[in-house]
Amino acid sequence: METPADWLRRGEPPASARGGVVLLHGRGSSPADLARLADHLATPGIAFLLPGARDGSWYPRRFLAPRAENEPHLTAALATVEAAVRDLLAAGLPPERIAVAGFSQGACLALEHAYAAARPLAFAAGLSGALPGPLDAPRPPAALPGLPVLLACAEDDAHIPRAHVDRTAEQFTAAGAAVTRLSFPGAHHGLFPEELAWLRAQLVRLAG
Repeated sequence: METPADWLRRGEPPASARGGVVLLHGRGSSPADLARLADHLATPGIAFLLPGARDGSWYPRRFLAPRAENEPHLTAALATVEAAVRDLLAAGLPPERIAVAGFSQGACLALEHAYAAARPLAFAAGLSGALPGPLDAPRPPAALPGLPVLLACAEDDAHIPRAHVDRTAEQFTAAGAAVTRLSFPGAHHGLFPEELAWLRAQLVRLAG
């Protein structure tokens, strides 16, 4: 994985920010690619931190494979997310003013971090993603009361089966999160205006 010195930063410097977002790229992408999204979502008072995966992939297999098939890479990727969150914490931001979000493989990683981290967050956004693992994989219970969670994906996305997004919505809801589930017609594996609007609203709230 890249070191913190290699991470991209956008928006407000963390030390003077009102809120921070860890933004995670998808497979075959890079922080530079996702920086365009951060620039598009730029909000006064918000810092964006964009870590990167070596060779553009956080873990080798599909997200729905048994977890053991994506180890030790998945655990290392989650450690990178945690390091990015701790970077924002060290700058003085409390955990409830820090969010995690990602696209595709990065969305799966952001959702896994939010579910398992056991700390309050500002929000979690999975843009075309779901919790990693098979549908029937056991998962310990979590307590995420009121956490805003966005789960958004095309209905026929070939990379992210709808059943996995629906199951992820059930798991976050059971944990007490406030889930927004957006489903779009077609098979487009990309960003949609409705999910960007949700993110903008959360960022404005966070910066307030």
